[in-house]
Amino acid sequence: MSLIPPVTRLSSSIIRILGCNPGHMTLQGTNTYLIGTGPKRILIDTGDPDVPEYIKYLSGVLKEEKASISTIILTHWHHDHVGGVKDVLKIGADKVNIHKDCQVFKYLRTDAPDVCPEIPDYVKVEKLQDQQEFEVEGGKVKIVHTPGHTTDHVVLTTPEGTLFSGDCILGEGTAVFEDLYDYMKSLDKILQLKPSLIYPGHGNIIEDPLDKIKYYIKHRNQREEQILDFFVQRPQKKFQAMDVVKVVYKETPEKLWPAAAYNVSHHLTKLHKEGKLQHFLENDEDVYMHSTASKI
Repeated sequence: MSLIPPVTRLSSSIIRILGCNPGHMTLQGTNTYLIGTGPKRILIDTGDPDVPEYIKYLSGVLKEEKASISTIILTHWHHDHVGGVKDVLKIGADKVNIHKDCQVFKYLRTDAPDVCPEIPDYVKVEKLQDQQEFEVEGGKVKIVHTPGHTTDHVVLTTPEGTLFSGDCILGEGTAVFEDLYDYMKSLDKILQLKPSLIYPGHGNIIEDPLDKIKYYIKHRNQREEQILDFFVQRPQKKFQAMDVVKVVYKETPEKLWPAAAYNVSHHLTKLHKEGKLQHFLENDEDVYMHSTASKI
């Protein structure tokens, strides 16, 4: 993985503060972004909970910029994006670094109760709306709902063509998703936006965004072809997602196989809906077999 410094000024109005929470799924850590040039700023995502190092870097940037956070926008509900909310707000105990009227925004989930255990009940989370705009001195962003990774996932665009992609598109590798159909539609939606630059939720800056998005779309289509071919080559036999992973993802490090199985399971669901695979429940486990009715 490429090195990402704890704090990077990306432009006159955008500063990236690394969440200091590296891992297999978070890569170098969660990227959080401070937007604006004036005394009030927008913060995109907050990293994991209870990471003093992140709060130290964020506090230092705010002090140096003589700025406070007036708005926190969360790209989706995962802990490595919402977890730091309570810690970021605590910076404001001295009423210097966090604006006393700081608002927290997140899009509503549609697949489950919209609850984030990492965000305390005393923090009011406002509902984000698709196409909603936020503006501070030197910075303006628009919300675009992009479900797939999660049902509440959003990306943010700027008038200059920059896109903050959250976990929909990563700086390195490919993303996981909850709903493949929605995810593919969201990738196409982002492609139509024609971003000139992508600042992802994890990994480094994407300077060739259109090629990256097209690669993501092509990659998922190729994976689906590989997965279907796995079953075509093994007729009348039933398999679980991990059985597919061990063959289709054999070049992928085993530590990433659980994440791969998660993605494969969604491909299997889609292929079943399309009539290309049969689905069975055996010992409370989902298993699949090539459909004899399929023309493929």
